[in-house]
Amino acid sequence: MTQVQLRLSQKTLEEIDRWVAEGRFKSRSDAIRTIVSFYEEREKTREFFRMLMTRSEEAKKHPEALIPLEEL
Repeated sequence: MTQVQLRLSQKTLEEIDRWVAEGRFKSRSDAIRTIVSFYEEREKTREFFRMLMTRSEEAKKHPEALIPLEEL
């Protein structure tokens, strides 16, 4: 792992410290890593949703290309 320096507002730091004190995370670093991981997962979900919307539009334009679920 690589160490980085990070600036946070006092309010955000207090919130993270509260989560650590409550036992939600082992440390500040653990909390921040988890938050970044959640953000990455959210972005993957958004990309998947965009792909589904694109495919849905393609299916509307070309319904003859659809494969019935029974055939999968």
